[in-house]
Amino acid sequence: MQTFLTQAFSVSLIRSFSRTAAAISLAFALSSGASPVAAQGLFAPAVIVDNAVITNYELQQRALFMVILRSPGNPEIEAKNELIKDRLKQAELARVGIAPTAEDVTAGMTELAGRANLSLDEFIKVLGENGVEPETLRDFTSIGLGWREYVGSRFLARARPTEAEIDRAMGQAGSGGVQVLLSELIVPLNEQNAEQVQQLTDHVAQMTSFEAFSATATQYSASDSRSNGGRLPWMNLTKLPPQLQPVVLALDTGEITEPLPLQGAVAMFQMRGVREVTGSKQRYSAIDYAAYYIPGGRSPEAQATGQKIATSLDTCDDLYGVAKGQDPSVLDRLSLAPNEISQDIAIELAKLDPNEISLNLTRNNGQTLMLLMLCGRTGELGEGESRETIANALVQQRLASFSDSFIEQLRADAVIIEK
Repeated sequence: MQTFLTQAFSVSLIRSFSRTAAAISLAFALSSGASPVAAQGLFAPAVIVDNAVITNYELQQRALFMVILRSPGNPEIEAKNELIKDRLKQAELARVGIAPTAEDVTAGMTELAGRANLSLDEFIKVLGENGVEPETLRDFTSIGLGWREYVGSRFLARARPTEAEIDRAMGQAGSGGVQVLLSELIVPLNEQNAEQVQQLTDHVAQMTSFEAFSATATQYSASDSRSNGGRLPWMNLTKLPPQLQPVVLALDTGEITEPLPLQGAVAMFQMRGVREVTGSKQRYSAIDYAAYYIPGGRSPEAQATGQKIATSLDTCDDLYGVAKGQDPSVLDRLSLAPNEISQDIAIELAKLDPNEISLNLTRNNGQTLMLLMLCGRTGELGEGESRETIANALVQQRLASFSDSFIEQLRADAVIIEK
């Protein structure tokens, strides 16, 4: 069973952080002022999460503790982020009535101490030497245990993989791989333009040159690649939708696919090149993506709104803030096997790296613009692992993803005030 605790660390490393811990303590002391008011400033609110207060003292304690745990990033910044998450977790745990027992918390602290090859008393002593109070360890442990129980009870049923998913994850990726160099033409399709689109695709099917296909894509394609004549960069074949892979591989250089029906569009691809690459070809058991829906289809106003939102996003979780207060139907967050994703979305996702965005697709007969964002890809796990190990790994991956997404939803709905 995966623990909520951090990676292993040694006694010598813990004690080597004394200088950094002292620097953090000094920084907080200077920010509070060297006077009798300093103690009051240290316990003054630094952040308010709804009605829950985070004090300067708690920030200092968590920053010191994160240094000892070798957590990545700036300890002061990360301490604030983690404590905000803790307040959100505490409120949710209180709402559902989850509270670890004192015995469970002590066992959890003992487990963490054991990762440093220390008894609990020895660990608390080392923490004290670095300025961390026992209550900080206890709070950290209690929230971690409670949240693990909550996430398991809420999401475990959804996180369990099917036998088919375990089979896919255990599949051997194989040695070597294939990359393809394609050009694309994606033309919107509706009842009004169906005849014209049919004439266009019939014309394209007769083309034999790269230049003619490129010129047509520049003029008619709805994809962003039209600015480059429809030309796409080299792409791993396994990134394409499974149903499209054999179609593409069957093409000779210069050959063009039959029109492929998409939702509200048709697509045609021209083969410009194929090459083999050394090393393992990566296959994916799941694709995690988000879709935010904007009224107006491909109108300039909807495109401008989409571009404005896109520039404000760093990760998929940021979309929860964008969708806050709106109907839940405006945002979809999905993690699906490649063969479960609709073909038009799968084609767009194949062109994206994690946290990249596409504004090429529409829904609702072209009346709604889709802001599509790739959140990540889950690679298939190799052979040599037991089914139980593979299943547990998939469960933990999914639980972590569900937990992170849910916390971001809670954060988007909360009122957070930084002093």
